[in-house]
Amino acid sequence: MDRECVSLLPSVCEVLADSGRSLPDDTSLEKLLDWFTGLTKAGGSQLEACPCLLEFISAVVGNTASDPGVLSFALKLTGLLAATEDGFKMLQERSVLDLVFNHQRWQEAGLWEDPCLRIGWIQGLKSMLQHPKALSFFVKSDFIEPLLQLQTDSSLFVASAANQMLAHILLFFQRVSSAGCNGVNKKKDDRRTQTSITDLEHPAATVDTIAEYTAVLVAITGYLKESLVPKENLHQSLQILKLLSMLLAQAGPPLWDKLLQTVGDSLEELVTVSCNQLTLPLMDVILAAHSSGTGEHVSDQRVSRLLSSMLNINKQSDLIHAAAAFLRRGHHDTVHTARAVRILLLPLDIISGKTLLGTNTTADEHRFSMVEQLKSKTSCISIICVCLTNTPQITLMPSDVLPCPPDLIVTAVLSLLRICSGISSSAGCSEACRNLIGSGKVQKCALEALTTLNNSPGVKEKINDVFTVLIQYLDNPDSDPTVLHKSYQVLVKWTSVCTELSFITEQLKQDLVEVVKKRVCDMRWEVRDSTVEFLGHLAGVHVFLKSPGEVRDACEALLGGCCTTPLLREALQDTESYVRASAISALAKTQAHSWQQGERLSQEETEIVSRLLEILSQDTEGFSRRAVVQYFIAWFSSCSSNSPPSSSTSLQMQCVRSVLSQGSADLDWEVKVHTLELAELLLDEAFSAHRGYRKCSDTHQALSHPYGVVSDQAYTPHTHTGSRTKGVESDLARVLNNLVEQGVFSALLSGLVDCDRPVGLKACRLLITLRDTVCPLSLGALDATTATVSCELPSWSWGQEIRKILGKRKSDEARGQRSFSGAEEVDSEDCRVMKEACSVSVCEVLRSLSLDERLGVLTQSSDHVHNSPLSLLQDILTASAAHTHSDTQQAGQEVIVDCY
Repeated sequence: MDRECVSLLPSVCEVLADSGRSLPDDTSLEKLLDWFTGLTKAGGSQLEACPCLLEFISAVVGNTASDPGVLSFALKLTGLLAATEDGFKMLQERSVLDLVFNHQRWQEAGLWEDPCLRIGWIQGLKSMLQHPKALSFFVKSDFIEPLLQLQTDSSLFVASAANQMLAHILLFFQRVSSAGCNGVNKKKDDRRTQTSITDLEHPAATVDTIAEYTAVLVAITGYLKESLVPKENLHQSLQILKLLSMLLAQAGPPLWDKLLQTVGDSLEELVTVSCNQLTLPLMDVILAAHSSGTGEHVSDQRVSRLLSSMLNINKQSDLIHAAAAFLRRGHHDTVHTARAVRILLLPLDIISGKTLLGTNTTADEHRFSMVEQLKSKTSCISIICVCLTNTPQITLMPSDVLPCPPDLIVTAVLSLLRICSGISSSAGCSEACRNLIGSGKVQKCALEALTTLNNSPGVKEKINDVFTVLIQYLDNPDSDPTVLHKSYQVLVKWTSVCTELSFITEQLKQDLVEVVKKRVCDMRWEVRDSTVEFLGHLAGVHVFLKSPGEVRDACEALLGGCCTTPLLREALQDTESYVRASAISALAKTQAHSWQQGERLSQEETEIVSRLLEILSQDTEGFSRRAVVQYFIAWFSSCSSNSPPSSSTSLQMQCVRSVLSQGSADLDWEVKVHTLELAELLLDEAFSAHRGYRKCSDTHQALSHPYGVVSDQAYTPHTHTGSRTKGVESDLARVLNNLVEQGVFSALLSGLVDCDRPVGLKACRLLITLRDTVCPLSLGALDATTATVSCELPSWSWGQEIRKILGKRKSDEARGQRSFSGAEEVDSEDCRVMKEACSVSVCEVLRSLSLDERLGVLTQSSDHVHNSPLSLLQDILTASAAHTHSDTQQAGQEVIVDCY
């Protein structure tokens, strides 16, 4: 523990013990507990290092008027300190444990009614139960009875904590029950690994420990048996099922066998009760037991019978959920899997009228009762949605499990979509079909299923039918925007898999063109946005035409090139920024192929570029401006560096200068980051032939979130070895001068002093890469050629900030070269440096910005200052002092604390 923290801890304990004193925030106690938890895991005795903790606990629990939150903290802290045998012994010698965990005392004081105290009692005991002595204390204190009562507490948090506690006791100490088994069930023990169970500190269990664990086991399993079947309310049964699920998933023999032997009859009775609220929790218990069984023992066979019973219950809605739960667990039990598949396909079979379950079998025993369930609208929609969610998984199963070919299931889903939109009726149950007409929920579920069904074997030939239904949906004026969006997604998915589009008729293609033209002008912006996105996604899909070697993008193959670009160009004028941004992204995807081929830009494409530059400089929404910069990044990335210069290349470089200038001055930080990504591409291109250049992305991986904490990976400046020839130096100077003229260097300097951390961080890394390439530190003095390259620093904005940094460095050097002659002389020198000419050497700037030190600062999150135990302790004391002297403070005065 830090020495400063040790010195502050007594004062903090005094503040906490005084219930009238305030805390900086509601989570201070939890943060303190987290700190002590970390210290305990690191080892060492906290009670010896900080005797004030014992005094604090005694003072708090001895005063029944203490704040319940502080009391709860004291209980948790006591359990944490007693987690080691030395700490347990010290606390027991002082009679602290009996005082702290005496629940009857808290009941008599009227404090037990507060759920936070009950939580503290449970979690304190759980933390303590890490060794046999703690288990002995737990048993001798008769804590098992109140813990069982808390398992069905009115507070869900308390009940959950009690559940976790019971599971911890049985699982953590389960090894002691088999300590004297002498190899019995060894094979089964090896089969069921216990990677989640922590070994005891003293594996050699004593006779007393075994007896104590046995007593706890008998008490808990007896309670489970008696309370599992609901008598009045279901809350108790639900909690016990959750507990059993946890236990059976992790238990090893003989605990696994003991549990099933004890509660097996109750589980069988519960299956017959057929209560829908218990179906899924009950299925979780059975599947947890089934996953660890092998069929070798009586208990395993009982689990198999329970599973069969669950897949044969009479209530169809519960039956569907049980079958879905079985498939979700991914079991490979052929008999039960085939049964679950038939159950889930039955509703689709009934409504669609397709023979999904085969024609050579007798009528399914559940068909009549399922039809009755589907006649209820609420039940019908719920059942169908569950079935649709599982159809993609079903179609991928082996043929010995499937009762029909996968393409027939796709046909049934398409029939269901037609029924929902009212396009057609069905040969199935007419009453059930009426319940589905206009149901957006079923439509969305069916479309989501169809999105994944394209991967099923033998279904590619269905693409014509799929397109027909989807175009009908897109053309339907009653279609919800979300349904339309999903319809577009399905079209793209199926097109990307069925890359040979010979199945799609010319009439369907024409219908698709017409419906896209219609929807791109829809009154709802969400629909316009989805349509524009669809055009972009379609352009990114490559398909084969009649000749095997002829490849085109799907947008051109399905819609024709003359349709797409005009629609997207018109969308650039849309009133909604999301649509404009989507149109820009889609244009980049549609033009990617021509960029890669180095084709000359058409007049229309040149006008699009001009429009995009207008959006970057004038659009009021950041979404559109971000998309513009990304468009130019895509354009620059697609062009080959080996292609000969052309008018397109000249226009591209003119645009790059404009984008760098405008993007680096944007108010949106994401626009600035994308601008730096463009600058990075220019750096990579410029130094691609230079063997000493190392890409910035090779050293630093991108963060998952721009404001996330940067990894601890240290930055190692790259150095060059060997001498450089005059020709190489001259070439570097030329390249560096080009980068300055393009505006790359100005964009990097602007980003370096930006107020947004992601911008500054990326700019700093790129500047370090540039510095290590053109003027590495290992070469000593600046090269004569690169030293001549200069840039202009504006006298405003970022230029002023850079000049301040350079001026400060120069004035510091001047101070070191002359004796101190008074403040006025120094100030006048600083002012003179600030007013020097704006033209500066690029290499001198790179050397003078202290980039490595700045990178070290930027890669640290704010947590390194505020997120510390010392800061937390100081905040508690500060808030306490503010509370104490609140009467003397002026009105409106507030004490601000930095509690992490």
